[in-house]
Amino acid sequence: MRSVYQEAKNRPVGANSCQACLAKQREIDRLKEELQRLRIQLSKQKRKDKTGLFGSSTPSSQLPVKPDSTDDAVASRGGAKPGHSGNGRKKHSQDEVDEIREIATPSICSTCHSALLNKGYRNRSVLDIDSIKVRKVLYRIERKICPRCGIELTPTPKDVLPKSLLSNQLMAEIVDSHYLQGIPLGRVCARWQLNYGTIIEALHRVSRYFEAVMKDLKQAYQQAFVRHADETTWRIDGKSGYCWLFASEGVSLHLYRNTRSARVVEEVFGTKKKHSGYLVVDRYAAYKRSGCKLQYCYAHLLREITDLQTEFAGELEVEAYSNRMADLLTQAMRLQSSRPSDKEYYREAVRIKREMLEASEEGSKHLAVKRWQDFFEEEAEHLYHWVEDRRVACENNRAERELRPTVIARKVSHGSQAEEGAKTREVLMSVMQTLKKRVADPRQKFKEALDKIAANPQIKASEALFRINSS
Repeated sequence: MRSVYQEAKNRPVGANSCQACLAKQREIDRLKEELQRLRIQLSKQKRKDKTGLFGSSTPSSQLPVKPDSTDDAVASRGGAKPGHSGNGRKKHSQDEVDEIREIATPSICSTCHSALLNKGYRNRSVLDIDSIKVRKVLYRIERKICPRCGIELTPTPKDVLPKSLLSNQLMAEIVDSHYLQGIPLGRVCARWQLNYGTIIEALHRVSRYFEAVMKDLKQAYQQAFVRHADETTWRIDGKSGYCWLFASEGVSLHLYRNTRSARVVEEVFGTKKKHSGYLVVDRYAAYKRSGCKLQYCYAHLLREITDLQTEFAGELEVEAYSNRMADLLTQAMRLQSSRPSDKEYYREAVRIKREMLEASEEGSKHLAVKRWQDFFEEEAEHLYHWVEDRRVACENNRAERELRPTVIARKVSHGSQAEEGAKTREVLMSVMQTLKKRVADPRQKFKEALDKIAANPQIKASEALFRINSS
């Protein structure tokens, strides 16, 4: 430690040489550093208490404190305007009802015991449903033999798969309820009073018929002009894994793997082939193996830009840059959702891109701002495809929405109990989610495909289900 004499000797000319003043200055400097450190810690703690562990990416269910609705938010809610009388609920006419139920009134007054006079009927319209019940059916299959050649003929039922206990109609109901509606299998079993093991084994057997469809779906996905991709965690047999989603306008491809490496992307796109079109993703580096042009999601960038302002609260330069970029990112996403004419769209898209580039080229002293400015310049080839072609989305909302049922199922079931269960879910989720995009009634279409397979077990699953086209 240097002596007071050495410190005084090294001080510039004109500096105060009083030891008491020097000690006070040291204490002031120490307190300033401590104050700055405590301010940073307090800012981080406030952000954690308000937004949770993951900043703006924290799910709403994990927010420590949720803010109350503002008056503006309440006023902007939908509903009838003041003074609107409303239309009310329409009553059923006698010609369109399925059943008429008459409720009789006693003929004697319960108060004075006088005879009641008839005043006609009052109609009340009600919607009802028949109780859902599984019927036990016994097929009496007639057997015949040819007396000349000895060939024995035995027909097969057209609405049930070979060696299957559950009919095709019931299987379609189970698959639709679980993989489209998200109803847990335990509730499905309770609804139809079925054994859990029976349903599991039936789902495994049905999925094997449609395994070949996965290859056709991959080919259709590769041929799509605009593709989306995302992934989320999914446990398999108690081990950490991932659900990968590859979606386009007409295809939903779900893959359950125990890895998040780029080889899953190569499994879908191949390793050597270049693909036309675009792939909308977040900034995960594995998607660069796809062999097609990438468009980064602006919604992810908006969350990180917003977190930047929260992290460096009080920094005017950071606040100004964050507000400017957040506004431009929001404008880009709203431009596509507003659906303007082509001329107006491309004019506004060019303007937004120009302002983004201008904000990135401006000089900055703050390292956090400089880092984001460098990002928008270095990754420009992955950021502005939506400007050139309006069919390319600048956000990955399609993949986010289609992954949501899987996220909800993960919270309920905590994943798949075995590899076979994950494989079954992979096939049936892909089939049903793709059917949902292509036909009005996926459940009925799936039932018809099972009927075709029951009538002709040699038919290809893709022909029985749907004709795979590029989408």
